[in-house]
Amino acid sequence: MSMWLGIYQYQLPIELEGLSQFQWHAHEMLYGYGMAVVAGFLLTAVKNWTGLKTIEGLPLAALFLLWAIARILWLPGTSYLWPAAFLDLLFNIGLVIAISRPVAQAKQWRQMAIVSKIVLLTLCHIAFYAAILFPTESIPLMHWGLYGALYLVIALVLTMGRRVLPFFIERGVGYPVNLPLTDSKWLDYTSLALLLAFFVSEMLLSIPLASALLATGIFFVNAIRLIGWHTKGIWEKSLLWGLYLAFWFIPVGFLLFGLSHFIGISKLVAIHAMTVGAIGLVTLAMMARVSLGHTGRGLASPPVTVDFALGLLLASAITRVFIPLIEGSHYALWIGISQILWIVAFLIFTLAYFPILASPRVDGKPG
Repeated sequence: MSMWLGIYQYQLPIELEGLSQFQWHAHEMLYGYGMAVVAGFLLTAVKNWTGLKTIEGLPLAALFLLWAIARILWLPGTSYLWPAAFLDLLFNIGLVIAISRPVAQAKQWRQMAIVSKIVLLTLCHIAFYAAILFPTESIPLMHWGLYGALYLVIALVLTMGRRVLPFFIERGVGYPVNLPLTDSKWLDYTSLALLLAFFVSEMLLSIPLASALLATGIFFVNAIRLIGWHTKGIWEKSLLWGLYLAFWFIPVGFLLFGLSHFIGISKLVAIHAMTVGAIGLVTLAMMARVSLGHTGRGLASPPVTVDFALGLLLASAITRVFIPLIEGSHYALWIGISQILWIVAFLIFTLAYFPILASPRVDGKPG
């Protein structure tokens, strides 16, 4: 994000061939930042789901280095495109193997729905690199590579949210609630059907009206679910309200997507509701939570700086998404403020959590 601030606001030179600065930014946020968080979450979650070890030690270090070196190679632009592509895709393939092996060994075939999303993300990543290396106007490879990845990450967040958010709320508010009773199978199936139909319409068929209507439907279904999950105790703990508000940005993003067709607002506003608001906020809130739990620390008293980090990131999303809708004459200013708020939020998180993550577990267990 610091690189993007320099490029967008101060014209920091970057050598790009075959893609724009905006596509560079989208790629690094989705496949750089986004895939790192997805990998960390799934390597932890699959171990818990299956009871089997996921990679650790040297194999984990090797997977990390594939990701990290690819990020370094992308910093100057496309100067080292071929080695960056090789390492990036090797990271994707390694992640698929690392999470699918314990799932298959434990015969937890229901988790293959998660694995399939990572496989599809890998295919989208291949499409992105193919769009640069083998450009063609007949196949929208760049569109598949970037927007396909965005909607798949959103689908992954929704799947994980359905599994963990009610549980987190029930355990975290400090009083009895019965949130599952406010949910139902029809919401699950309707949300999944609408999301699949939206993906097909937007990515394969390119039917703008159908995509707008389906996006609006996704808003209503997920809004009903989130209203049902609400309880006042959420607002007393940052690890809860951060997640809850993050999930609200998903239906809001789809609503804005629908409105972009009907009333002509910029589709980029909808995209950044899903990215800055949903993906950014949910990943920061999840990392703040699981970093405590998986180092043997209690969830009741996170570092006080978590509140500030989540508040700044929420402000970043509001500044990027809603303020330009109200006052668009200073568009570049609002983007700049949003970028700075993002950077400061993650800097605060890093300073607060680096000592936690760089130390052995306080309970002496492996991890």
